[in-house]
Amino acid sequence: MLVSHYFEWERFVTGGHYQTVQNQRRVLDEHGIEYTTRPVPDADLLHLNNMGPRSVAAAVRARRHDTPVLVHTHQTAEDFEESFAFSNVLAKPLRPYLAFAYGLADHLVCPSPYTRDVIDDYTDLPKTVISNGFDAERLAGYDDPDLRERTLSAYDLEPPVVFNVGHVIERKGLSAFVETARRLPEVDFAWFGYLNPTGGTLDAVLQSSDTRRIVRESPDNCTFTGYVEDPRAAFAAGDVFLFPTKNENEGMALLEAMSCGAPPVVRDIPTFDWLTDGEDCLKAADVDGFVAALDRLVDDADRREALGEGAATASEPYALEAVGDQLVALYRELVDGEE
Repeated sequence: MLVSHYFEWERFVTGGHYQTVQNQRRVLDEHGIEYTTRPVPDADLLHLNNMGPRSVAAAVRARRHDTPVLVHTHQTAEDFEESFAFSNVLAKPLRPYLAFAYGLADHLVCPSPYTRDVIDDYTDLPKTVISNGFDAERLAGYDDPDLRERTLSAYDLEPPVVFNVGHVIERKGLSAFVETARRLPEVDFAWFGYLNPTGGTLDAVLQSSDTRRIVRESPDNCTFTGYVEDPRAAFAAGDVFLFPTKNENEGMALLEAMSCGAPPVVRDIPTFDWLTDGEDCLKAADVDGFVAALDRLVDDADRREALGEGAATASEPYALEAVGDQLVALYRELVDGEE
């Protein structure tokens, strides 16, 4: 089997989307499946991960060659809102564009039941839910005490640390994260992720003025680290994972935090219906709820440990090995009808 595994704009995409594609390619390597990263029309299967214009053209060519087309639904218009400058304006035309682009597939992969339900309103094509998963090996050694101490010292953090990981955008709950920190001045908060409000990079261009203002006006106990070279550092330093995201297709950083035993406090949204409040997370609807949940955890190490153990157990079915088998099974089904 030869898979054309194409990721348009690969050099520019970062975060969970990028890591998901790397995870897929690791799965292909481990299962001995040959693949090319070019959008070639004569492969046995075309798997697309970002539906830009070249991906749309590749899908059209593949269909002319009777090559099955599999598309990962990483983007929705709903998920795009409150992300970057002009994202709310662009989200309106994005929805019909994605409905068209996804409609070129033979089969769609959705990272969660929630995303499948959203995409059902875009197209009635066949869909399979397969988690993006998380790569536990990528985080191996996160529990190294020296790494923890170095990270805490580098950012002047005092444990227990409330943390988040990912792009610094409002859709991820930026304003709620900052306001929660403001309400708990004795607790250190740290957001590990891309932030460059003053430089000349693409991040700076795409970052909205509201995002820059919220970060600039954040309280002293709220640290924005910017990009960290070693992804384990965040999970080494953090003690409670606060994820106030407003809309999420799945949330790889959440899965990673849970796998590391960090008790999560999440916004109560449909994406997280698979989590059980009080067993593997605490759920809240707003800043008042986040503050109340953290009040229950920050000063109670035993409760943090118990909730963290529940989170780690709940994350196990989302490990890369399990979801990789599901992806390979879908490949075989599309190529030669094997179940």
